Amino acid sequence: MKQSPFLGGFAMVRDLPLAIAAIASVLTAQPAWAQLAQPIADIPRLNQIKPPFTTAEELLVQQPAPTPAQAQVTGVQLKPIDKGLEVILETAGTFDEVLTSSSDNSLITDIPNAQLRLPKGEAFRQDNPTQDIASVEVTNLDAKTIRVTVTGKAGVPTAEVSQSERALVLSVAPPPAPAPQPTPTPTPPPATPAPTEPPPAEAQPEAQTEEEELLELEVTAEQEVGGYRVPDSTTATKTDTPLRDIPASIQVVPRQLLEDRQITRVQQVAEDVPGVQVDVTQGGLPATEFFIRGFNSFLTTYRDGFRSAAFGSLFNVANIEQVEVLKGPASVLYGQNEPGGIVNIVSKQPLTQPFYSPSLTIGSFDFYRPTLDISGLLNSQETVAYRLNLAYENAGSFRDFVNSENIFVAPVLSWQIGEDTKLTFNFEYQKFDFTYDRGFGPAGPEIFQVPISRNLGEPDFGDGDAETGRTSYVLEHQFSKNWKLRNGFAAVISSFDKSEVTPLFLQEDRRTIDRTAAKENQSSQDFTLQNEVVGTFQTGSVAHQVLLGVELYRQRSTVESLGAEIAPIDLFDPVYGAKPGLFSPDQDDESISNTLGIYFQDQIALLSNLKLLLGGRFDLIRSLDNDLLNDQETDQTDFAFSPRTGIVYQPIEPVSLYFSYATSFNPALGFSAAGESFQPERGEQFEAGVKADLLPEQLFATLAGYQITKQNVLVTDPDDPDFSIQTGEQKSRGMELSLVGRPLPGLDITLGYAYTDAFVSEDEDPAFVGGRLTSIPRHQIGLWSSYEFQIGALRGFGAGLGLYYVSGDREALLPNTDLRLPGYFRVDTSVFYRRDNWKVQLNVNNLTNIDYYNSNGFFVVPQPPLTVLGSVSVEF
Repeated sequence: MKQSPFLGGFAMVRDLPLAIAAIASVLTAQPAWAQLAQPIADIPRLNQIKPPFTTAEELLVQQPAPTPAQAQVTGVQLKPIDKGLEVILETAGTFDEVLTSSSDNSLITDIPNAQLRLPKGEAFRQDNPTQDIASVEVTNLDAKTIRVTVTGKAGVPTAEVSQSERALVLSVAPPPAPAPQPTPTPTPPPATPAPTEPPPAEAQPEAQTEEEELLELEVTAEQEVGGYRVPDSTTATKTDTPLRDIPASIQVVPRQLLEDRQITRVQQVAEDVPGVQVDVTQGGLPATEFFIRGFNSFLTTYRDGFRSAAFGSLFNVANIEQVEVLKGPASVLYGQNEPGGIVNIVSKQPLTQPFYSPSLTIGSFDFYRPTLDISGLLNSQETVAYRLNLAYENAGSFRDFVNSENIFVAPVLSWQIGEDTKLTFNFEYQKFDFTYDRGFGPAGPEIFQVPISRNLGEPDFGDGDAETGRTSYVLEHQFSKNWKLRNGFAAVISSFDKSEVTPLFLQEDRRTIDRTAAKENQSSQDFTLQNEVVGTFQTGSVAHQVLLGVELYRQRSTVESLGAEIAPIDLFDPVYGAKPGLFSPDQDDESISNTLGIYFQDQIALLSNLKLLLGGRFDLIRSLDNDLLNDQETDQTDFAFSPRTGIVYQPIEPVSLYFSYATSFNPALGFSAAGESFQPERGEQFEAGVKADLLPEQLFATLAGYQITKQNVLVTDPDDPDFSIQTGEQKSRGMELSLVGRPLPGLDITLGYAYTDAFVSEDEDPAFVGGRLTSIPRHQIGLWSSYEFQIGALRGFGAGLGLYYVSGDREALLPNTDLRLPGYFRVDTSVFYRRDNWKVQLNVNNLTNIDYYNSNGFFVVPQPPLTVLGSVSVEF
């Protein structure tokens, strides 16, 4: 069955009830939209909810007031002066008042009706800017308030506030001795410095009048903002919740880490997340699939909270702001999923200040990758902003006769319709042409005796062509201070054509490898409509943050494949030139799945240090599978309720103890080689752990222990890799430790360790029972650290070091055989220099040039040897 052309897939939207519902929702919804996966920053957190009044007097004096336009701070600079330090906030807006308070040795300045909007990141921090000041931090306290925290070394600093048309300046002076903490009082900033305590004469003109000085503010902020620690995440709860308040293990890989490692494939982030391994599949196609806590997260990757399960669906690092990995079952919010966890890829969003950043990366094996990232405003009212990411890649490979070419375009448009309403459109297009290379296949341990460059296919037969288009809108409206509505729709259209020669098993002579030839065409269309309401309220002294959602999801996929015989090949002395025989059909399937999901969640603050999470989701799934080749049809309906509960207790502020229980549900679609349908897969997890700020706001640690049980598991049929079999029950239990942050100025670190014991616990076939799950190491360690000199002649120079260890007990097949992937210890390094608005960088991966391998549970694929990547980038 021949598939329709790629762009024709979008025309199908007209005929889909789901799309009709989406269009109707757009036409009838209130004028309000925003990005679904981004934090709901306008909704206060539980610990921020305060009673509207505490006395009758306060009730009587409450009067509504007009809301001024929100100011945006786009740059931060610190300037030492004779009597202290100036904190300069670049802004085009004005401020009505500034609220000051203190805590311990910190002066806290809250700026209402303002937001921090830096070109990179949403926070600024500088440690030890002067000999009397321990740190300066500028963050978004909530969606309408900026907080500036200045911590002194010998007491609470004092500050004088002044304002010009382009900057707000805090002139900070350390006290001679620790001072008592003042009571928070609103202090309107004067238009000019107070006459009794004028700021130093040399500082004011530079901060307020000199164009050259102000132009440097954005660059300075970019250098200070960053670090590998991200304190909040939306993936686990779909609300902006601090990681320390979430009873689950979640790790965020930020943009800075992607850049420091020069990551070019999303799968590489697995090395920095304990308990996660890359799934090498599709013969070199950079589809984003992982093993998480022992289980394959096949086709369950998300983009901005939308499922992206299309065949051949591609992601490009050029448009990624961060990657969030939620470990454990996530069906309570995301429906059908594997119990190991999910990966949510967060897109870059438009900036309100002009931003232009071209870059070029050149590396080993004829690797060339230019990119362009531009953003800014489109109208004088400053309500419409855009961002455009472009990337092109052309590369060879360390593998014989393998190459690839990649084109990527990703525009984003946001429209601030009103103060409480926002609409965001996203579009991505990617085309990836490549040589289809399965690696060595599961031949036997003899494959480790040949060069990793050896290709067991044919030079003139074997290529792939993948094309993906992804479009979405998100509409968000703030009804009141405490209630918000989100509505979003996404469509993903993919096509994937390939021809391949597949190496299989060794013959009895232990050197001749059997092979097959195949041609295949796949297509997939995914449509998702989501509607969610988020709000906060109190019942007595107990605070609630609730989420109510309805999701409609539809997927249609087709697979048509032809197979042929082809001559075997000698593993140690290959002779190429064999031609495939006559091709005949061996698969022609069409599958359609329709899902209705209704879900709820309540984040409850029983006490300030005791938080409870309750949630559940009901799914109704109808799956239709039509095997045209064998004239078989399957009409399957599944119901599922997926609960989740968790509790967090904080005995002291920096430490969180948590426990959680969660379940998963996933329909098992298709047929076995014998033509039998599958039972649904179900999973449950118990997890307990501790999270701690080892250094406040600088170094964050998570220690988690878990056990997952999964029943009715699908694995690759060892007799026919085109089909699967159900092996009964599998278990995974283990421990994970992660450490991430910036313990010292200029030093960033991410460290992870995972112990994973994943095995078959029950099966009708005794050969499977007790066998370890494929591709999963018992021990995994990943470390990446980067240091940049902050002062002196070496300022701007830096270096990075990566150490990655995987134990050598990974099984390649189930049931287990004598084919096991060897362990490895890999070293990566980098050096870089940053000056003003440009940066040059050199990365060397696999410095010691070791041979190592990954697997998808059947095929064994060698990984790159010593590889050099050099880049130059500029921002203006």
